[in-house]
Amino acid sequence: MYVCLCVGATTQTVSAAVQRGASTSKQIAAACGAGADCGRCRRTLRAIIAAASPLEPSRSA
Repeated sequence: MYVCLCVGATTQTVSAAVQRGASTSKQIAAACGAGADCGRCRRTLRAIIAAASPLEPSRSA
């Protein structure tokens, strides 16, 4: 599915950038261009980053 229509970036393209270490929308923009133009896709970029990051362990008090 296309995530960024401005540059034609797909979820696969963005996910690959995240796997290579991009952890912010600015880093994704630098890696593949997604989010660098109009910015409408930045919310989706952040969701892809969040889905790829490991869950933090719960702390019991």
